[in-house]
Amino acid sequence: MAKRNSRRRRPEPPGPAGFVVVDKPAGRTSHDVVDAARRWFGTRRVGHLGTLDPQATGVLPLAIRGATKLIPYLADSTKGYDGTIVLGAETDTLDHEGEVLKRHAGSLPDRETVEAALARFKGDIQQIPPMFSAVKKDGVPLHRLARRGEEVEREPKWVTIDEIELTRFEPPEVDVRVLCRAGTYVRVLAADLGEALGCGAHLGGLRRTRSGRFTLEMAWTVEALEAAAEAGKIGSALIEPVEALGFPVHPIRGEQRIRLANGGDLPAEGLHRAPPGTRVSIVDEGGGFLAVGEIRADRRLWPLRVLLAE
Repeated sequence: MAKRNSRRRRPEPPGPAGFVVVDKPAGRTSHDVVDAARRWFGTRRVGHLGTLDPQATGVLPLAIRGATKLIPYLADSTKGYDGTIVLGAETDTLDHEGEVLKRHAGSLPDRETVEAALARFKGDIQQIPPMFSAVKKDGVPLHRLARRGEEVEREPKWVTIDEIELTRFEPPEVDVRVLCRAGTYVRVLAADLGEALGCGAHLGGLRRTRSGRFTLEMAWTVEALEAAAEAGKIGSALIEPVEALGFPVHPIRGEQRIRLANGGDLPAEGLHRAPPGTRVSIVDEGGGFLAVGEIRADRRLWPLRVLLAE
């Protein structure tokens, strides 16, 4: 009989749950930042809300401890980006990190032509995921295949660009501001713009300014978070689940809290104007987050995810 592994992971000490927004620096992967956050907060339970390419910077929201269970309830998938597109050259990675495949020999388009082309990308459009991406083909990430020199057929997918604006025009560089939904590749947008203009293009730089309710104004630099952790003040960087979710707040007490802990439903007192399907942040008397609930047609508040204090 095989011996059991006697080296079991020690249980983690209790700690606060919430969200933190990191201003990711260039040159670090999103997983690098997650690993650093595990050290800062003293927990293995850290999850991110959408990766950023290593050379991209900006908003990278992380969920800490029990807040990882709340990620599915962050409904706003809007992303905001400020990007620099370089006209006149195509690369194999669609950004400035790759090898140049083709250079445009003629003159570059004027501002009006670029603005008109950008306008055609607003709304629901199709994009083909880039080979250098985490999208998987038969269980293998495309970027691994690309590094082996392989290229496979990828199915186009629908994405939504809500707003797109030209903010700087200094050819060959043009800056754009993009508001889009999750799943949109700004690298692909840059390459597709170059194709539409007939001159080729690639992404020269990218900074995410928004991810759902999380913005750059909420973000901490890696250096500031490291300093806070060393000073024992890392908890000050956390955004409470109630604020992150943005749901109506419903306080409970006494026996209702016991019922909630056992998975029971609650009366939706004080929520009579909220229609069925409304999601609610259930809190204790002191405002501490306890659970996500949903109002049902019978006017009862049913728990969807209980997150009692550790």
